[in-house]
Amino acid sequence: MSETTLFERILVGETPAFFIAKGEGWASFLDVFPRREGHTLVIPTTPATHLQELSDLESNQLMMGVKETQRILSRYFSTEDFTVLLHDGPLAGQEIPHVHFHVLPREAGDGGKGLMSLWPNAKTPAGGPDLESLSKLHTQITRG
Repeated sequence: MSETTLFERILVGETPAFFIAKGEGWASFLDVFPRREGHTLVIPTTPATHLQELSDLESNQLMMGVKETQRILSRYFSTEDFTVLLHDGPLAGQEIPHVHFHVLPREAGDGGKGLMSLWPNAKTPAGGPDLESLSKLHTQITRG
């Protein structure tokens, strides 16, 4: 990555942030445009646009950061339920070109929705899953 991202500037203290936690290879801080109270971002300290660019160690550290952030938020918000979301690249909705997980504590009646709300016009096949189409897609993907 050639240009310094907002998250890199946050990590070095050039841009202020409200850190929830930090660990080996990761940091978490409150989102400045939260979807709900407690909306937190968890980022790797290594700049990368896509998750697959991180090493296995960096990916593991990042997931430990997600779990630690959930633990802290869980205690404060008295919930065990979270939406954990990754926009992996610009076509997936990533606005800052640095891998980051959104961690949102969930509560009954909080107004948040599930995965189906991302594609509200997607149709569920009548009569259940289309196993034939899934089988064909599986073969095409795994053919190699």
